[in-house]
Parts: sequence; structure tokens; C-alpha cells
Amino acid sequence: MINAVDNQSLHRVVIVGGGFGGLYAAKSLGSVPVEVTLIDKRNFHLFQPLLYQVATGTLSPADISSPLRSVLNRNKNTKVLMGEVVDIDPEQHKVTLQNQELHYDSLIVATGVKHSYFGKDEWSEFAPGLKTVEDALEMRRRIFVAFETAEKETDPEKRRAWLTFVIVGGGPTGVELAGAIAELAYSTLKKDFRNIDTAEAKILLLEGMDRLLPPYAPELSAKAAKSLQQLGVTVQTKTLVTNIADDIVTIKQGDEVAQIAAKTILWAAGVKASPIGETLAKRTGAQLDRAGRVIVEPDLSIPGHPNIFVVGDLANFSHQNGKPLPGVAPVAMQEGQYVAALIKQRLQEKTLPPFSYLDRGSLAVIGRNAAVVDFGFVKFSGFLAWLTWVFVHIYFLIEFDNKLVVLLQWGWNYWTRKRGARLITGAESLLTVGVNDQGDFYAPTNSNSAVKV
Repeated sequence: MINAVDNQSLHRVVIVGGGFGGLYAAKSLGSVPVEVTLIDKRNFHLFQPLLYQVATGTLSPADISSPLRSVLNRNKNTKVLMGEVVDIDPEQHKVTLQNQELHYDSLIVATGVKHSYFGKDEWSEFAPGLKTVEDALEMRRRIFVAFETAEKETDPEKRRAWLTFVIVGGGPTGVELAGAIAELAYSTLKKDFRNIDTAEAKILLLEGMDRLLPPYAPELSAKAAKSLQQLGVTVQTKTLVTNIADDIVTIKQGDEVAQIAAKTILWAAGVKASPIGETLAKRTGAQLDRAGRVIVEPDLSIPGHPNIFVVGDLANFSHQNGKPLPGVAPVAMQEGQYVAALIKQRLQEKTLPPFSYLDRGSLAVIGRNAAVVDFGFVKFSGFLAWLTWVFVHIYFLIEFDNKLVVLLQWGWNYWTRKRGARLITGAESLLTVGVNDQGDFYAPTNSNSAVKV
């Protein structure tokens, strides 16, 4: 039980992480007589479910991002710090930033996860994941550079490699990426090039399980696969990636091993917890699961430390049905709101029942007019599912101007089949140079040397 607020000082709540869990906790504490400090490495909240649309040129990063200070500026009890927590001391009740220490009475950790290469971190050089704005911009660069360089390539074999896109992982992110790239190649870009036919692009979606979207109902997985195939995506299930190197993806299907030559390889296959999970384990004795997530109590606290809470993707909450809750935005939102309510009740010397997640359903978009929706009591796909997906995502965007911009952008893209954010950034000189004998492109640097890209 935490102490009620006295007349001398306010209860100090420190929140680490401005994602869905941390932000919803902070928003819910806005009217509670506490002092809230939200810490994040970035100065903005990112709507991660739409990152794939940045990666494929539909939206710009600002369309799905909101400055944390702006979102929380009405919370007079809340301050935002841009910084990184490097240590936590549960005995002294303090968190350490790189050049600052903060004391807390209640601590909420919501630092999320990043992509995992299952021990093959060297693959990250060849197959970027999708968790940050920088990841999305790198994916966007690689996707559109592939078409641009294929336009100049005269060797048919090398051109095929540039027009081959491999997405590893058949969960929602992989399905959405594959569908979006297919629409780019077979519709949006079809009239934009003169030396290549973008419809000759080959998009492969690889999944190790026996079906796409494993958490969804089997019938929806089948409909998703069928919709992707109709878009032109080659879906390969029961396919394990055993190596990625030098623009070659080595796969294993049963006893058969094959290699795929592809210049663009995108990773959507796994996640691991942020490093702060290990810090919590070391400092508090908390147990971690195989992905590095913190195993929490029914009230989302750490065993033995009732004033330290872990919410969102970093938390392994298995008290509801014996399985960890999925790493999706609604889970993080509800967990953040629950912890805020629990702190409020404890200040009044009351308590709450254990956390219980209300699953309102799952949605995944496949392409134009195609999506799958599972609301539990009803499952459907097609155009109605696509409309549902659109309005649900618009609803959960944080600020009104984001909602309006995204809605208008989607409407324009729908009727014109255009994507206005197809910018190649980060390699300005790339397209001014040629190809060497190995098929590698070189860009000049300021020192008159060459750098491989």
C-alpha cells in the first residue's frame, strides 16, 4: 500500500516510455493529485501500427507522430523529459538518466520491445526491421531505390534481384508490408518507369508456421493468404530462414534448402524486450521470459516491489488465460490506464481487482479493399473489414490534426492510387553513379573516396 498524499508533498510518479502504455498512463493521471514525470528518448509518441505505411510511401512520419509535450500540455501535473534511463535503484526509489537522477514513489516502465533476429543479429545489416521512424525511412529508401536501380540495370539477372522483395514473418506487420509493396509494384508505380515493368516484381512472404497470422482464426488466415495471392504476393508457409548474407536468403522447407537472390529483404519475424528489462531483473530479481519480457504480478507490479509496474510490450502478463497477452496497442493502453487507476485508488487507501484485458478484437489490412477482422463474436473479411480497419485506426490516432491529415491522405490515395510520400532519403548521391562488376552501387563522399551502399 502506498501512502496517501499529505499536505507537504505530492506522490511522485515516474513513467519511462512514451508509447501507448506510458502515454495512456500519463493521460489518465492528469486529474489525479500526483506529480508525473514522463521520460522518453524521443520527443514524440509514434503510432506504430501505421509505420508500414511510412515504409511504403503512403504517409509521412509526422502524420503518425505527436509531440509528447503537445499531447500532455493540458496535464498541469505532468512534465516531460527527453532522455534515456540507464539505471533503476529500487532501494533508493530513483531512476538514473545519463546526467540526472529522479526519485519516485511509483514507477511505471513501458519501454516496449525491438525486433529480434533470434541470435543472428548480423542479419540486421541486410534485413531491417520495423519499430522506429528510422526503420521505416530505411525500409522506404530500400524499396524505392530497388525500383530506381532496376530501371538502370541492363543485366536481366541483376534486374530480377532488384525487383525481388522478401518479407520474413507472416504476422500482421509482414502481411501489411507484403500487401502494400504489391500495390506499389502492380498499381501505383506501373506507369512511372520506362525501362522496366514494375508488374514483373516478385514479392515473397515467408512464414515459419503452417499459416499466416497465427493468432487469428484459421479461416481468417486462409482469407488473408488468398487476398495476398490475388494481389500477386507469393506466400510460403512452413518456411524457415536459415541465413541472410550478400543479398541471398537461404530458406529451408522440410528437408529442402533453397536460395533466393533479393536486393530488398525486410524483417517482420520476431521481437525482444528493451534492455531495461534486464536492468529490472538485475535490480529487483524479477523473472524474464525467453523474449526478455518482465513477468509481472496480477496487478502489473514486479514481485516484491509493489510500487514498480511494467506495462505494454515489455510485460509478460499470463494471469488471464495462462498465455502472455499479445504485444498490441490495445493491451498497452488498457494496462497504462489500469495502473493509473490503481495508483489513484491506493492514494485513497483503496485497491482494485487484478488487471483483466478486454479483448475487443484483432484487425489486419492486406491491401486495397481487403482486410480481416476478428471481433470474437463475429469474423469477417473483404471491403467491410477494410472500412472497419480504416476507422478504428483513425479513431486511435492521438491528435485531431493527425486524424484529419491521415483520413484525407487515405481518401486521396484511394481515389487516385497515388502515394505522395515516395521520397528516397539518406543516400542523396546514390543515383548519380554506376555499378561495379559485383553489382554493388557506389556513392561519392566529401573526401573523394567511395562508399559502398
